[in-house]
Amino acid sequence: MRGTGGIREMPATTEMPGTESEALATLHRVFGYEAFRGEQGEVIEHVVAGGDAVVLMPTGGGKSLCYQIPSLVRPGTGVVVSPLIALMQDQVDALRALGVRAGFMNSTQDFDERRTVEAEFLAGELDLLYLAPERLRLDTTLNLLSRGKIAVFAIDEAHCVSQWGHDFRPDYLALSVLGERWPDVPRIALTATATHATHQEITQRLRMPTARHFVASFDRPNIQYRIVPKADPKKQLLSFLREEHAGDAGIVYCLSRNSVDKTAEFLSRNGIEAVPYHAGLDAGTRAAHQSRFLREEGLVVCATIAFGMGIDKPDVRFVAHLDLPKSIEGYYQETGRAGRDGLPSTAWMAYGLNDVIQQRKMIQSSEGDEAFRRRAAAHLESMLALCETVQCRRGQLLAYFGQEPDPKGCGNCDTCLAPPETWDGTVAAQKVLSTVVRLQRERGQKFGAVQIVDILMGKRSAKVIQFDHDQLSVFGIGDDLSEGEWRGVIRQLLAQGLLAVEGDYGTLVLTDSSGEVLRREREVPLRKEPKKLVTARTSGSSSGRGRGKAAAVELPEALLPAFEALRAWRAEQAREQGVPAYVIFHDATLREIATEWPTSVRQLGGISGVGEKKLATYGEGVIGVLASLGEAPDTAPVAAADSGTGPGTAQGSAPAAGGVPSGDAGADDYWPEMDAEPEPEDWI
Repeated sequence: MRGTGGIREMPATTEMPGTESEALATLHRVFGYEAFRGEQGEVIEHVVAGGDAVVLMPTGGGKSLCYQIPSLVRPGTGVVVSPLIALMQDQVDALRALGVRAGFMNSTQDFDERRTVEAEFLAGELDLLYLAPERLRLDTTLNLLSRGKIAVFAIDEAHCVSQWGHDFRPDYLALSVLGERWPDVPRIALTATATHATHQEITQRLRMPTARHFVASFDRPNIQYRIVPKADPKKQLLSFLREEHAGDAGIVYCLSRNSVDKTAEFLSRNGIEAVPYHAGLDAGTRAAHQSRFLREEGLVVCATIAFGMGIDKPDVRFVAHLDLPKSIEGYYQETGRAGRDGLPSTAWMAYGLNDVIQQRKMIQSSEGDEAFRRRAAAHLESMLALCETVQCRRGQLLAYFGQEPDPKGCGNCDTCLAPPETWDGTVAAQKVLSTVVRLQRERGQKFGAVQIVDILMGKRSAKVIQFDHDQLSVFGIGDDLSEGEWRGVIRQLLAQGLLAVEGDYGTLVLTDSSGEVLRREREVPLRKEPKKLVTARTSGSSSGRGRGKAAAVELPEALLPAFEALRAWRAEQAREQGVPAYVIFHDATLREIATEWPTSVRQLGGISGVGEKKLATYGEGVIGVLASLGEAPDTAPVAAADSGTGPGTAQGSAPAAGGVPSGDAGADDYWPEMDAEPEPEDWI
């Protein structure tokens, strides 16, 4: 039996050495972590001292600790403004499991429940109080807060104050009253995504001119970014899930409610446990599906963007997009819901010509003014550039948020793992543009991509015959490319601004830049459409491992029974208490327990993520599970990740390094022929 030299022994008392700050002592005592990570310590020290702060930190970076610890250290109650009413109960449950006195007030409570929370606040019996932003527009709420002692105001999801942002909420504009009414109470505004412009808008609209700004790295190295050509998106999604994420929890984003419903039904029919979530479902169904996602393992939620903000589920192993997000901010925030535990996860998107056409149509037909349409178009251009890039996708994401990417690439996105080829598409572009010109000038007609491709390929379809388009001089001049390749050409011409979309039917028209190509004054480099799916099967995405594989795969085979036994014990505890499993312990903590194999409660206290309350509540149970398995296997400890151990990350979890699949890839690794992408089911 191996020794326990890797275990940090808990002191006999919970008193921390006098040299350690009160914040660090609280981190250790309550949350069970040894040290702050990244910017956390500096942010917390600043807020504890009474300073205002604006914090940009990626999902999974430990933002919540930046206000939770000041709330526990400073006298009074920390008031957290959050738009996530449906999640407040889970947030409070998770804090109470740590021994933190937390409560919330929102419209889901009856009168007596609210009165109880009010009394606890006034009596100084709450460490944290969660409120919805609209509640702070009520005089009754403001008067209540004036009668108590407030430690700090935390404004979560602060990007909601941005009027040009993707999650704008008018109630956030009224939150500037907090600084006016309580000038001596520090405020901290937090967001997981914001460009420099949004960052400045947060500061201005919340009236925080003296706030110190903290910007953490937006890199999520454990997430592998992949964007694939859209052919048959539901079948592509099914293959992706079966091959790489069987039994894993994940989120599938669709643009429309109808697509959400059909995708959830399709996955369920094909053996993937999936539920829909969108605003068209009644509140009870939405709440039930969200609760299942938080509490059950391996459930897939198909959703519109109405789902996901604030979801604190650490083991979401993938986020998939079947439709193009409207902005990089939205894409980054949605994909950031994967892999909060630091373990390998996938951001997968199917992207095609119809995405470009429909997004352009939606901007043109929007009810916003010209300034709104210009901003929406700029957001779309940035998103298209990310999809069409031949450079590192992670690098392009980081550059968008004003951060310096690694010039060598990340090694964990599709363009790094299998760099796409480019080709001189100038002649192909001229053929497309010439066809559009001839239809317009010779016939006075405008058509969409399907008709243009049929003409180029010389297909005598019913519509081609109906309009005598087989008599055009350009008929059949494009039989050197496949239908899928021509659609790729048109998609990229739209992305480069060499074609535009017009009207409700998505007809194609020239732009001011088209003439440069037709006059041979401009070359048109294009991406080659990939023929093979790059899965980059990492340790975190190998097929057939079942639930919990991302955590289990980093363990020696001999320790897997202990890990699974601990997960089974955790599931039983969660069922009995009616809370999500991660409220008991994260997978990363169970992995470290299995690795270190503590033989006493005191040794268990040395595991990262095991604070005093959890040690007292679950210590004997955990030791009992390990004892029932006999002696620890004779195996070496798993090496810790170089990113270090700290709050908001999984100890010992390293980013997926990635790797190109070997020659034993199965048939499902290959894309179907890139023929016509199906028309969208609906776009409302």
